[in-house]
Amino acid sequence: MKAKEIIARRVALEFHDGDVVNLGFGIPNASADFIPDGVNVVLQAENGALRFGPTPGKHNYHPNTANSGGAPITLMPGASTFDIQTSFAIIRGGHVDATVLGALEVSQDASIANWIIPGKFAPGMGGAMDLLVGAKRVIVALQHTDKTGESKILKECSLPLSAKGVVSMVITDLAVFEFQDGKYLLKEVAPGVTVEEVIAKTAGDVIVDKDVKTMPI
Repeated sequence: MKAKEIIARRVALEFHDGDVVNLGFGIPNASADFIPDGVNVVLQAENGALRFGPTPGKHNYHPNTANSGGAPITLMPGASTFDIQTSFAIIRGGHVDATVLGALEVSQDASIANWIIPGKFAPGMGGAMDLLVGAKRVIVALQHTDKTGESKILKECSLPLSAKGVVSMVITDLAVFEFQDGKYLLKEVAPGVTVEEVIAKTAGDVIVDKDVKTMPI
């Protein structure tokens, strides 16, 4: 299983009945394809949709419905679409139970950097900053290391922050972390991955939970 699919599948297990969940572009949006059977979650796209589902096929694709990354979506029964002002009123009004966002870096004080690398072109921060302070729960989904093998799970972010101290959970292709006492709390490891490997590839300080589990993906 590829790294991005591991993350998307694990993210989907955090969805609960009745939750309004905003999905960022990339891996977070991919999690819509792996929602467990029987879980009735209301997915929000910040560009103006509520209650969308998995990626459509050729038989049910509609060119006028897309998620925050511009990829096609399936509108489920009872879905609604609206302007972006209404969408951000939902976010800023505290009506989003959880948001799932990608990141460039996270730090052990639960901060996140996910919008710019200085000196490189960036299209803008989008709705990330609104979501990070407006959602009741923030789940970060990212690959554990970059293309050179350097950890993205840091003691302190080196890139400009999107928000400080707001992250609830970090899900990577190797592990699931929460936070405790200003450090990462290792809760789960991916199938075939050891605790020692996770610690070796994590630049931040790690507390190992006394009951570390294998990701149920």
